[in-house]
Amino acid sequence: MIWGIIRRKLASCKQSQSVSRIKHPAIRPRGYGQNELLSNGKGCRHAVGSFNYCTTLGSQCCRAYSNKPRREITAILRPEYFIPLRSRSFSSDTGDLVDAVVPFMGESITDGTLAKFLKNPGDRVEVDEAIAQIETDKVTIDVASPEAGTIQKLVAKEGETVEPGAKIAVISKSGEGVPQAAPPSQEKTASQPPPPAEKESIGKGTIKTGTSSVKGKEKTLFPPQPAARAHSSPPKPSEPQLPPKERERRVPMTRLRKRVATRLKDSQNTFAMLTTFNEVDMTNLMKLRSDYKDAFVEKHGVKLGFMSGFVKAAVSALQYQPVVNAVIDGDDIIYRDYIDISIAVGTPKGLVVPVIRNSDQMNFAEIEKNINTLAKKATAGTISIDEMAGGTFTISNGGVYGSLLSMPIINPPQSAILGMHSIVTRPMVVGGNVVPRPMMYIALTYDHRLIDGREAVYFLRRIKDVVEDPRRLLLDV
Repeated sequence: MIWGIIRRKLASCKQSQSVSRIKHPAIRPRGYGQNELLSNGKGCRHAVGSFNYCTTLGSQCCRAYSNKPRREITAILRPEYFIPLRSRSFSSDTGDLVDAVVPFMGESITDGTLAKFLKNPGDRVEVDEAIAQIETDKVTIDVASPEAGTIQKLVAKEGETVEPGAKIAVISKSGEGVPQAAPPSQEKTASQPPPPAEKESIGKGTIKTGTSSVKGKEKTLFPPQPAARAHSSPPKPSEPQLPPKERERRVPMTRLRKRVATRLKDSQNTFAMLTTFNEVDMTNLMKLRSDYKDAFVEKHGVKLGFMSGFVKAAVSALQYQPVVNAVIDGDDIIYRDYIDISIAVGTPKGLVVPVIRNSDQMNFAEIEKNINTLAKKATAGTISIDEMAGGTFTISNGGVYGSLLSMPIINPPQSAILGMHSIVTRPMVVGGNVVPRPMMYIALTYDHRLIDGREAVYFLRRIKDVVEDPRRLLLDV
């Protein structure tokens, strides 16, 4: 019945007067399944070297240029002439198997490393459940399951470099034909070598102490050792004993760690870095935080921290010293009239630097909300590439880890970075009296090719003045 329908369509195509004919060059056969071919006349055009097709009554049919009779065309369309070379994207011919592929990872990322599989063959997965993790130069991306089903097999291997669209696993929606993983005890037993006695036993031979009986003949297994010489040579001095290799572990670097290492080393090789220091009395900023922290949380829903105060102080200092916000590009200097503050965040997988866009247009609450959101994403590994791109100035707070003093490294392509440190109560002279004060050391590392020492000192002095007296922000003095 199906072949009769095809013959009638071909006949109607030949008799039709309002037929649009389009010629195509020779096309390599694509290999469709039989069901896919017969259910839609579109598939037949891939089976003929050169052809034209016509559309009539919403259906398609094809005819060879050689003007062969319809009998020959029907013979060409017989199922045995079609070899299933490949299946459709992301599913099998039966529609039960679905491919899990690497998703799009960002404009500037062309590949990644398959860090690990979160699922094994035989495991049940749901829609959008993560089955693997891809590490890139900047972030870690999850590969989600496109359908609910059972992992049939893993196509890629851990540690391989994969590109967007690459297939890494096959999922069976019905769970049929999925191999069951052997229990760990059986795998361990199968991997153990046979006992030494089984290796030594050959045929009917009998192992004896010092001799072997093979086919009635004795063969010495341990030949007698020659007697030691009476006058042996003096022992050579022993070499220094190194720690055994069994006590060392070699672990490959993650792509994020390699990227951080490359950028930091490039920074040292490119910039003429110099660091200047100062100290800040945190008394007034701590009092401001203590007086208004409850009202701040009640109104804005986020805690008031010290980072927002330092971001506002850095914005004020960048406005007073715009050269710190600039960057060298070849033989030119690019002055940026916008301020995007990068905040260095340490995560278990490495250092990431999310960016607070247009920091000069934000108040304390907006800055705290942005820092809180970006820090949570960075720690969870869900931060995107766009949220880390750009930035004109960086703030690194090593004080949260207890750092007293450090010299931060510039984050390319920026020209300076501010380092915050821990708050320590120290004796200070105030009004001729020695009083305890909460003090913090701050450090500014800058590119000395662009920024002179005077501008760097003035910049750090401005941050000190604003943090010690936040009222300057209101009066712009």
